[in-house]
Amino acid sequence: MSSIFTKIVNGEIPCYKIAEDDNFLAFLDLNPNAKGHTLCIPKQEINKIFDIEDDLYLGLMAFSKKVAVALEKSVPCKRVGMAVIGLEVPHAHVHLIPLNEMDEMRFQNKVILSKEEFEDLVVAIQANL
Repeated sequence: MSSIFTKIVNGEIPCYKIAEDDNFLAFLDLNPNAKGHTLCIPKQEINKIFDIEDDLYLGLMAFSKKVAVALEKSVPCKRVGMAVIGLEVPHAHVHLIPLNEMDEMRFQNKVILSKEEFEDLVVAIQANL
């Protein structure tokens, strides 16, 4: 059965797309810890991050870095944190979270954004890619 992320990759479920290339996709998390919380995924459905072949893994990290740099330029924050947890969706993914305090990495407090705020954020981040 396809993961929700594979359905996003295949266009079956919409997303707030930040960046995309042949192998990877970055999109805003719909239940963000902080404004700008972004997920970077390989398009290939692989359950665990450390099961990814080395070249693809290194590519995911380079892609995530590019997105993180744009994110930091777009969202006021002290830094962009990165987490790889992988329990909530069986598809390897990297969380990029603009941080101003440690609680924003705890995956407990969620930020509510309107459709317009999500769309404006996409435009702002893409302008810095």
